[in-house]
Amino acid sequence: MHDFFLLLAVVLLAARFCSELFARFGIPGVLGELFAGVLIGPTFLGWVAPDDTLKTLAEVGIILLLFEVGMDTDIFRLARTGSKPIVVALLGVALPMGGGYLLGHEILHLGLLPSLFIAGTLTATSIGITVRVLDDVGQRRSHEAQIVLGAAVLDDVLGVLVLAFLYQFAQSGNVGLADIGGVALYIFLFMLLAPVIGKAVGAVIAHFDRKSAAPGLLLTMAMSLIMLFSWLAHVVGAPEIMGGFAAGIAMSQHFHVSLGGKNEGVLLRGWNKMFAARPEMSHHLEEQMRPLIHTFTPLFFVMIGVSMNFREIDFGSPAIWLDTAGLLVVAIVGKLAAGYFIAENRLRQTLIGLAMIPRGEVGLIFAQIGYAQKILSPELYASILLVIAITTVLPLFALKWMYGRYADHPSLT
Repeated sequence: MHDFFLLLAVVLLAARFCSELFARFGIPGVLGELFAGVLIGPTFLGWVAPDDTLKTLAEVGIILLLFEVGMDTDIFRLARTGSKPIVVALLGVALPMGGGYLLGHEILHLGLLPSLFIAGTLTATSIGITVRVLDDVGQRRSHEAQIVLGAAVLDDVLGVLVLAFLYQFAQSGNVGLADIGGVALYIFLFMLLAPVIGKAVGAVIAHFDRKSAAPGLLLTMAMSLIMLFSWLAHVVGAPEIMGGFAAGIAMSQHFHVSLGGKNEGVLLRGWNKMFAARPEMSHHLEEQMRPLIHTFTPLFFVMIGVSMNFREIDFGSPAIWLDTAGLLVVAIVGKLAAGYFIAENRLRQTLIGLAMIPRGEVGLIFAQIGYAQKILSPELYASILLVIAITTVLPLFALKWMYGRYADHPSLT
């Protein structure tokens, strides 16, 4: 146990040092945290290995980050973007998946299952990295960010369904569409009902917080709600981070559920009071949560870097570089092209497509399952690792450059 404390200290210090160093040179801080993971992980120094406890803390970090995103999200403004996030998400899954399958099956001459795993690996966008990139360039609340956020949430759900499909197919050789449809229904109902239930719980928390005789009740109860929703999300088959996002929406100052005016009777007045927006409580909670988020979130990005063991890659193999080039084209073009199918100006379309490119931890999950099941060869796994690394890093620079160059462009106002 005492060794774990040392590892945790090393991870936190490396994350802070590299993030600060990169930020001073104008590079997004999240890239410094990813580099810290590569530096202290198996690739270079070997101080930190993918440890289960560290992974759990990293998961807490990404859940808290999505909680913060949920609190910042105006769900009604998100709804006004209409079908655009749906189009971006569906095409952002279909294009890389179709391209990945064709590349594996027709060009690399792989079997059905390896081709499907390549396709699955290229489908999912890392919502955590996407959000962090937009945050680092100060654009989390922009119009295009709302479209990206909606698309990334749906993309994450679709990624879970694809993973369930592939895992079931790999285990049994056939797919129970009824089971996958059931998971999709449970996820939909969870995302529909959880914020409403959370809003009612938030009203109770606000009531007792005003009467609490001891400090910390608001933070403790909010953390309990986040963890409960994350557990419920896992139970229904959704990613745990969706629980954090739903809890954030529920506690947001923007979210309210109104069913009538004040003259509609006692029951409706009681309902509207319970489900009203509470800006003061939301601001108070944000202030209390911020230190926790800034402490735990870097763990998530460091652990992505730790999980990328580049010692496993034979950089002298021409096959690895050819496979990587093909996969990289499909991975980038598939996501980038999805942004051009919605009614926005060309600059916004490009920004949306770029923001959907990062694969991060989602792609790693697909790749590691495929490798562990001996579906992917070591060479193919190495190529996928390179593609995940490049697609995680490249959009950081591209988005920062584009927002810097076109900051005053009329099409972004």
